[in-house]
Amino acid sequence: MAEKKNRVDRDTAVVVIGLGRFGGSLAAELVVRGVEVLGVDSDSRNVQEFSGRLTHVVCADSTDPEALAQLGVAEFGRAVVGIGTDIESSILTTSILTDLGVPDIWAKAISRQHARILQRVGARHVVQPEADMGERVAHLVTGRMLDYVEVDEDYALVKTKAPGWAAGRTLGDLGIRTEYGVTVVAVKKPGARFTYATSQTVIGSGDTLLVAGETDQAERFSEET
Repeated sequence: MAEKKNRVDRDTAVVVIGLGRFGGSLAAELVVRGVEVLGVDSDSRNVQEFSGRLTHVVCADSTDPEALAQLGVAEFGRAVVGIGTDIESSILTTSILTDLGVPDIWAKAISRQHARILQRVGARHVVQPEADMGERVAHLVTGRMLDYVEVDEDYALVKTKAPGWAAGRTLGDLGIRTEYGVTVVAVKKPGARFTYATSQTVIGSGDTLLVAGETDQAERFSEET
């Protein structure tokens, strides 16, 4: 890569440690979105695969504090630990990033216990891709939801078809928030885009609703027909 390409503006760039399936996909997507990325992996094959695809890629042992210090990782504002099944390396790497003073650390966990440990050693955000996807698919398989995203503990956004009894009435008349404890935040007419919902929005047959609320209440509403 050209020397200019190898330079990283560390104030806005992200260091991604672990270029496996999760970390590599994330790093590549960040580049597509115009973010400069320093990729770090101990496996030379992964480094070779992403050479030329990321702003800069290096082969290094992320459990070695001196190695990360020499890479200038402490100057980055954000870091992602995408290490997969090697839990010890994941925890050690996160701990080292914390010691180096990286303020915003994201880390992948493979279990809830792993997630708790990562949080204790300094990860501000912990993601569990497999568990999160499993939970999401379970909700879609067992209900009428078209999509489901849990945005916080016990709070979700649900995309669902409008119940038949709502057709032809305004949201104000329906009183969905009072009856179900959820808020319809957007409505999508067939063939159109989502638009913000108001109390005067008339629900039509075949409309798609975006509903926000506590998870159990949002689920209950999505089951209405």
